[in-house]
Amino acid sequence: MRRADRLFEIIQRLRRRGVVTARTLAEQLKVSERTIYRDVSDLIESKVPIEGAAGIGYSLRKGYDLPPLMFSESELEALVFGARMVQNWSDAELGQAADAAISKIETVLPAHLQRIVEDRLLWAPSDVRRLPLTFDLGTLRGAIRSNHKIRFQYIDEKGAETRRKVRPLSLWFYPPIWIAVSWCELRNDFRFFRADRMKEVEFLDESFAPDPAKSAEALFARLMSRS
Repeated sequence: MRRADRLFEIIQRLRRRGVVTARTLAEQLKVSERTIYRDVSDLIESKVPIEGAAGIGYSLRKGYDLPPLMFSESELEALVFGARMVQNWSDAELGQAADAAISKIETVLPAHLQRIVEDRLLWAPSDVRRLPLTFDLGTLRGAIRSNHKIRFQYIDEKGAETRRKVRPLSLWFYPPIWIAVSWCELRNDFRFFRADRMKEVEFLDESFAPDPAKSAEALFARLMSRS
């Protein structure tokens, strides 16, 4: 790893994890503790607000951010490939946001990484087999963000129809299927609805207060306890 990349990694790890010891950084970055001490000293001299001391641990003062973006080739490939998949599989609004994000990244990339944005090493073709939806996925994302209920007719795998009113909590993607994870008022429990089987979808003005027991976090905790 180049020294510039290592300095960047030190800052990123301090941003994510609070207080980190030199030994931990040395093990993660596969260098000696002496190298970490020297790197941290140089960062402090460069006005990076690192606090702490050798033998105790280091932390980064809250609010500090790096103006330039620095990515390895693999990291950039992952971002670009992910953005291309979002453009092809999600709604138009999210696809445009992904394209805008890549454009912003591209403007600050060093010259030797510019080629990755347009190369075909990893590619997500646009002629994917989308399942037709009767509503805009972006509007559903908005209802999740703003805590607004929705109502719809649902057709299950056996063709049975039910009318549901739910708290939409999360969107899960199993290509080519989008799943609306919700708290269902009919069943008084979490339920998973295939978006392509949701008909006559109404986005209601009725909002709901966040409830820890009826949240996406609570569902994840339940699923994890079963694994």
